[in-house]
Amino acid sequence: MSNERVPDHLQRLWQDQPARGRVMSIDELRYRSRRLTRIVSRRNLREYVAGAMVVVACGYLAWTAPLPLVRAGAVLSIAGVIFIVYYLHRHGAARTMPEEMALTTCLQFHRGELERQRDLLRGVWKWYLAPLLPGLILFYLGPILAHPERAPRGLWLLALSLAFFVLIGELNRYAAKRLQARIDALERDE
Repeated sequence: MSNERVPDHLQRLWQDQPARGRVMSIDELRYRSRRLTRIVSRRNLREYVAGAMVVVACGYLAWTAPLPLVRAGAVLSIAGVIFIVYYLHRHGAARTMPEEMALTTCLQFHRGELERQRDLLRGVWKWYLAPLLPGLILFYLGPILAHPERAPRGLWLLALSLAFFVLIGELNRYAAKRLQARIDALERDE
């Protein structure tokens, strides 16, 4: 049977199959997973430090601000930051790939981590930006109501802050797209 010629149409079918991407080694996969863990851990640490700084600053404002709406904005901002830090810790914490995993399991783990981080970034409006909006609005609304003659300046600053929020949202959407491209590349390489 080994001396029999394979029919031409079967050989063409076999040769015309799309070539699979390169197969990633388990060492390269572990390296990529460690790198992702490092990047996520550093991002989270930056967010935790920034959150602590915002809580301290808003705590000071909540205690000392002369306008009640500004104090309320500070308290709402503290609540928003606490929610953000909790959500980030719960849903965005870096997970380390166990050493004893086989290649297929490593690939599934790494893909799962990429998908989890992608989904976190895609949802940045609901868990990161939206919790800060009520406090931000009260920060600007208090002085505007107390000094209507300064309303254009306050509204301008509010608009700049909201534009900054949109920029943060877009940067996170872009980062989520990049993670999706890495997920797609993993699927091609399988």
